[in-house]
Amino acid sequence: MQDLGKFLMVIGVVVLVLGFVLWSGFAPKWLGRLPGDIRIEREHGAFYFPIVTCIIVSIVLSLIMSIFRR
Repeated sequence: MQDLGKFLMVIGVVVLVLGFVLWSGFAPKWLGRLPGDIRIEREHGAFYFPIVTCIIVSIVLSLIMSIFRR
């Protein structure tokens, strides 16, 4: 059970640091603006769903998790 606690702490710190980086404006400009991301802008509002960005982030996180499992 201690291993799970350490793992959760490491993941929490990584998410916290990543959140600060994205919040401060150091995020890459292409993040969220890839071809295939859905963007609908109308007169009274806008809808935006970065589906391709979500897929790429998911693949990268899966690769990182598979490396840590070994």
